Amino acid sequence: MNEFVVDDEDKKLRLDLFLIKKFPDQSRSHLQKLITDGKVLVDGNISKPSYKLNGGEKISISEINIEPLTLEAEDIPLDILYEDSDIIVINKARGMVVHPADSVNSGTLVNALLYHCKDLSGINGIMRPGIVHRLDKDTSGVMVAAKNDKAHISLSEQIQSKTAKRTYLAIVHGRVSDNAGIIEGAIGRHKTDRKKMAITPEGKPAITEFRVLERFKDYTFIECNLRTGRTHQIRVHMTSIGYPLVGDPKYGNRKNPFDIKGQALHSHTLVLNHPATGKKMSFTADLPNDMEEMLSSLRGQGK
Repeated sequence: MNEFVVDDEDKKLRLDLFLIKKFPDQSRSHLQKLITDGKVLVDGNISKPSYKLNGGEKISISEINIEPLTLEAEDIPLDILYEDSDIIVINKARGMVVHPADSVNSGTLVNALLYHCKDLSGINGIMRPGIVHRLDKDTSGVMVAAKNDKAHISLSEQIQSKTAKRTYLAIVHGRVSDNAGIIEGAIGRHKTDRKKMAITPEGKPAITEFRVLERFKDYTFIECNLRTGRTHQIRVHMTSIGYPLVGDPKYGNRKNPFDIKGQALHSHTLVLNHPATGKKMSFTADLPNDMEEMLSSLRGQGK
């Protein structure tokens, strides 16, 4: 039995993040499973991974076989947009997984960052060093990672408070009639397919703004801004109003005549305040070749 008493330094910390601090060589998903399986007790009671600590609680963990996890640094090329001693901003390629999970332990952005950077923040544990936010495997574009804990905390707060702004570009099926719009719909896990998200009353509030950039006969090129940051938000919201993203394997279910693997979604711009200097900074990643070729083809077909 492992037992810990929560001190004032860890007040307001989530239970799963508290365990990551105590067991930094374990994956977050593994520790969360221990909590949901009832092997972690807070003052003798079963709690959720999201439980916020108040300080003074006794955390008890059943005797379990915890095996240290290791990640290999891999010499994977990175498209680096900016780098200093606090942050690194990269243009993530479509098809690259951000961090290792149970089924993927190599070839990820984290493996590449470990090779490139001497230091990365450790707040998210050994499996997600430096990772402040994420993009889906088949979404390309701008991402920022933190090189130290102070930078990580600042960036996380900016993303949560929405002072950090993210703009996405997407190509969707259908000719969007409105020039701009706002989509509101709480997003949570799909009731029957746990690998998908859906608009559901039990979900978390989610708001997406979109603006039409260019219309074609059967497709539309749009810009999206997120007021919230839910999993698969743009993909779920655009599908909900009848305009799924081209190539989306989870939510599209429409014929894709283009040479693109995964959804036509790109994180185009990220605006944030530098965690050390406070200076406002903006980073932009050009559209990937596959989306440029799609637009070229559509423009050649006429509108």
